Amino acid sequence: MEAPPTPPVPLGALLRDRELGLAHLAGPAGAEVHAVHASEMADPSPYLLGGELLLTAGTAPGDAEAYVARLAGAGVAALGFGVAPVHERVPPGLAEACDRYGLPLLEVPPGTPFTAVARTVWRLMAEARTRELRRVTEAQQSLAAAAARPDPVQSVLSRLATTLGGWTALLAPTTTQATPRSQSVGRGHAGGSPQDERATQPPPTQPDPSARAEETLRRGTTPPAPATQATPRSQAVGWGHAGGSPQDERATQPPPTQPDPSARAEETLRRGTAPPNAPAAPGAPADPATPPAPLAAAGPEPAADVLAAVAALARRVAPGTVTTATDTLGGTHLAAYAVGGGHALALATPARAPGDHTIASVAAVLLTLLTAHRPARTEAAALTRLLLDRDPAAALPPGPWHVVLAHGSGDPQALAAALGTVLLDPYGDSVRLLTDREPGPQPGWRLGVSGPAAPGELPTAATQARRALHRAEAARTPLVRHTDGGLGALLDPAEARAHAGALLAPLGPALRETLRAWLAHHGSWDRTAAALGVHRNTVRQRIARTAALLGTDLDDPDTRMELWFALRWEPPAGPGASSG
Repeated sequence: MEAPPTPPVPLGALLRDRELGLAHLAGPAGAEVHAVHASEMADPSPYLLGGELLLTAGTAPGDAEAYVARLAGAGVAALGFGVAPVHERVPPGLAEACDRYGLPLLEVPPGTPFTAVARTVWRLMAEARTRELRRVTEAQQSLAAAAARPDPVQSVLSRLATTLGGWTALLAPTTTQATPRSQSVGRGHAGGSPQDERATQPPPTQPDPSARAEETLRRGTTPPAPATQATPRSQAVGWGHAGGSPQDERATQPPPTQPDPSARAEETLRRGTAPPNAPAAPGAPADPATPPAPLAAAGPEPAADVLAAVAALARRVAPGTVTTATDTLGGTHLAAYAVGGGHALALATPARAPGDHTIASVAAVLLTLLTAHRPARTEAAALTRLLLDRDPAAALPPGPWHVVLAHGSGDPQALAAALGTVLLDPYGDSVRLLTDREPGPQPGWRLGVSGPAAPGELPTAATQARRALHRAEAARTPLVRHTDGGLGALLDPAEARAHAGALLAPLGPALRETLRAWLAHHGSWDRTAAALGVHRNTVRQRIARTAALLGTDLDDPDTRMELWFALRWEPPAGPGASSG
């Protein structure tokens, strides 16, 4: 079974609670409690999941050594022994066995009920969960605010590094045009000498300047300075390159050239981030063990081996496949998150706290938007054309587009970032958004989503989103999409259910199911009886009773239509109905 969604309670927190009065007798004092279970069985291990604080009064006689061995094998977090009325003190053999098996042993005093211990654990779990949710909410708001700053990528990374207490970086897409051996340089490469690699390399060629400019726009990064295309090995320096000495590399490099300032400025505006650092000093050798500098980073930079490990981890993630990957190295927690355009968000933190994954995922979504090929100014230009020309079809791409009407207490900017759009508008106590992505449920929000629409159909889509939000509010569901459901889709769900409840109020469950089956089978006594598994005379009696209670003529087609509509909004009372 999966672990519960609540954070564990440190054993020390229970020992510090003076009202419980627990005493630590044996075993380690540190453990994490995921649940509380009381049992007097000689072997409760078949009923345990692991991580429990097991409470017992010792009523089941048995071998303490075997008892503790079974508990330790079941993954019990700690054992709480209640003294009195069975035992006046904890048996010495039990404490010795707990020491040998490394199982924390606590003494529960006579005045502390086991229920009080369980309630304290649940209370501490709830408090920890509340702190986690508050921390995640505050982090989401601060990240969204950072994304609106003049230098959004660097601001988001800095805020994330401060929140997580570690190092964060945006890594460029990996470009490997050499052999598969050079692609595996995450933690070292396969066999083969540098001489063998050089022997298989083609003669250098001069790159086409127009192709380099096209590559700049496609990858969203400033290209390296024009240089002789020495070897495919040198092209594979996305996360570090394969074997070969620094002297060999220097021998194949042409004299360095100065980058074009205008091109770097244009790149800065397009990406919304500061341009990469200037090239290294002429003649400086490239260290094969040193990962390349990230596009942007924040926080204290970790050691070289950590950088190499997180770079290798980042190569394992990609949008649409593996979106996250985690690892540890020497006590440092590593993580990588896929970001749009082949980029990756890399993290290296000294600890991993509850909520860190959610916070980092929000940052990855924001970075995806900030590094997208279609920057926010595209939407700004679309709005300008819409205001000047009053033509939505000319102002926006063909789509399809979705209008989203959202109601909740979260940050609208963070919601827009999660939905992949900057087109949002406060709408009363709700928020209207326009996105070309398929919206999904968002924490803290209730969404009504229109059907896909072209730019000229947006007013109709807005009406669809409003009706969908009404249905979501009535059904208390996080998201409702517009569907072409005929006349029923035009009605307010709450009003329809209220009308159905009032109309069918005189009928009990049996009469409602009989009426449902009778209408579904177009008034056929025999088919209704077969569907319900009753005699046809029973069906006749029930339908007659239904007509009397409702005071209506069931032969009237308008009456049948209204009753069928009401039954559709009223959930079935039991099995046996048929759709006929």
